[in-house]
Amino acid sequence: MFVEHLQLKNFRNYQDLNLHFDHQINIFQGNNAQGKTNILEAIYVLALAKSHRTSKEKELVQWGQSFSVIKGTIQTRRNSLKLEMQLTSKGKKAKINQLEQRKLSDYIGAFNVIMFAPEDLTLVKGSPQYRRKFLDVEIGQVSPSYLYHLSQYQKIIQQRNNLLKDFTKNEKNKLELLEIWDQQLVEYGSKVISKRLYFLRHLEKWAKEIHAGITDQNEELSILYKPSFPLELGNIDVQDMSDQFTLRLQKIRKQELFRGTSLIGPHRDDLYFSINQIDVQSFGSQGQQRTTALSLKLAEIELIHDEIGEYPVLLLDDVLSELDQKRQTQLIQTIENKVQTMITTTSTEGININTLKRSSIFYVEQGLIS
Repeated sequence: MFVEHLQLKNFRNYQDLNLHFDHQINIFQGNNAQGKTNILEAIYVLALAKSHRTSKEKELVQWGQSFSVIKGTIQTRRNSLKLEMQLTSKGKKAKINQLEQRKLSDYIGAFNVIMFAPEDLTLVKGSPQYRRKFLDVEIGQVSPSYLYHLSQYQKIIQQRNNLLKDFTKNEKNKLELLEIWDQQLVEYGSKVISKRLYFLRHLEKWAKEIHAGITDQNEELSILYKPSFPLELGNIDVQDMSDQFTLRLQKIRKQELFRGTSLIGPHRDDLYFSINQIDVQSFGSQGQQRTTALSLKLAEIELIHDEIGEYPVLLLDDVLSELDQKRQTQLIQTIENKVQTMITTTSTEGININTLKRSSIFYVEQGLIS
């Protein structure tokens, strides 16, 4: 899978832009604040219908304009796709081969990308919210049903929290409504957790192998899902999980009513990483934490290929300069001759010379590309 052509209209600092890409490695070089990352962001939005940098879509539209359009031609093993994302104050419109998609979940997954930016190096030691986002973005690309179940769960959490905040004693009608929300919370929450467990078991298989390669077989990486309530993770049977979830909700009912919020569920779950059975978040060196993050990102590439039979496009936003030569070499070896890669950098110094020889280099200055 690769991006053949990208067209931007009123996107960030690009009023009109047409680019054709190399099928292998494309490097965007320029000083900071010139528009390099905007190119990668546009490709990300084209794939996932949202930005990795902001939740405010108006920020994506060029100042003084009322709309923005991103168009791309994507080549897969089977066919060519024309994708289009329109952004206005009224919302988003997504099209595949000029046909508007009724739901974004019908659109996402047609084109797959993996973004690796400096902030991803904090995936291991950052907040649980960041790790949950990592799971949701990557699973959503290969499982439309996951996106649907997650969106339903998020709506239920919002409604349930509103009810819990307004709850006072002896309100029978509200108690009955809470029990209905509980049933739906369990139904969709169990499906979300189940899919996350399935994804992580496959991700861990690849991450273990990659991590061992980077560390000359001296370190063994393990990934563990940390649910927000005691949960038997020996299997991923949804019904069994639902039963455990329901029992736990009943036990903490008074706590939730007192605090006015939902205390358990996949919106509070986390991931745990260990190297040689030692907690990486708490006791790992910065090098080990970075190697773990890199192993996860490279494992995603192989997992997506396993799931859909296509390699995703890799977006490296100023990340090579953050990696030492050994980790950089491992990354290049993993993507070599099979993954189209977009790289932003302020300088090509420090980038593997063989990588440069095989690359198309675009120079970016104040929104102009040569």
